Amino acid sequence: MLLLFYMKFLIPVLLIIGFAFSCGNSSEEKQNQSPTNDTSIIFGNKDFDYPQLSAPAKEQAIHWGVLEDFLLEAKNVNGSNYQTLRNRSEILREYSDSLFKNVPDTLNTKLINSRLLVLKTRSALLFQVSHQATIDSLKVQNSMDELNDAVKNLIVQLNEKFQKDNIDFQRKDDEENELKKQQRYKDSIMNLELQDKKNKKV
Repeated sequence: MLLLFYMKFLIPVLLIIGFAFSCGNSSEEKQNQSPTNDTSIIFGNKDFDYPQLSAPAKEQAIHWGVLEDFLLEAKNVNGSNYQTLRNRSEILREYSDSLFKNVPDTLNTKLINSRLLVLKTRSALLFQVSHQATIDSLKVQNSMDELNDAVKNLIVQLNEKFQKDNIDFQRKDDEENELKKQQRYKDSIMNLELQDKKNKKV
């Protein structure tokens, strides 16, 4: 009888203690999972340098205004603390989406569209990892590195596109000059023949 009384008393006490302990762990886990606002943590590489746009690519960038805005934002996101990264990643996602949707006709090639799609994806992933409830610094850093690579590859592709266009233009110009030269030679031969005929008649 006494044992039964103790068991009736002991079970609820153990349940209360267990419940209190689990609540304590739960709140502790939530604290551990809350986003870090530690401004001392820097993401990206503040000394990272993208390749320079060639002169014709830079001229195109002026007309394709959002490209200039995106490149500036991508440069500035390197070396950001957590809060700045969150804000800039949202802007980068919007800019990359706009870049992908508004490609100028002169740049509308498969290779450039492919680079822009990768850039759009990397920007979206950076936004995603920087807005998670639990911040994984390594994932954020990897995402920043991948974005930097995507930006670099786009710039390289733009420069190559204009370089190829310039080579094609030069080749076409050379061919036209060669044709003109050949035509002048033919004309001069014909003139000499005509002159020769005139001289014979005289």
